[in-house]
Amino acid sequence: MAKVINIPKELTKKGELVLIPRKEYESFLHWQKSIKKFRPTASQKKALEKARKDFSRGRYITLKELKNELEGSSSS
Repeated sequence: MAKVINIPKELTKKGELVLIPRKEYESFLHWQKSIKKFRPTASQKKALEKARKDFSRGRYITLKELKNELEGSSSS
C-alpha cells in the first residue's frame, strides 16, 4: 500500500516545497555552515557604490576591450 503524506495548506502558500532525504538535508546544512559569508568593509561598500554609478553612466570597458588593451601592452 502506498503511503500518503498530507501537507498543510499554510506550508504550500509559502512557495514551492522540496522533498529530499534527511541525510542529504543534514549534509547541506553542514556545508552551508562551513561557507564564510562575505561582509564588505566600509571602503569596499564605497567602491562598489562608485562602480555601480560608473556602470549606470556607461563608464566601463568590455572584456573584449580589456583583452585588446592587455594584448597591446604586452607586445611593447
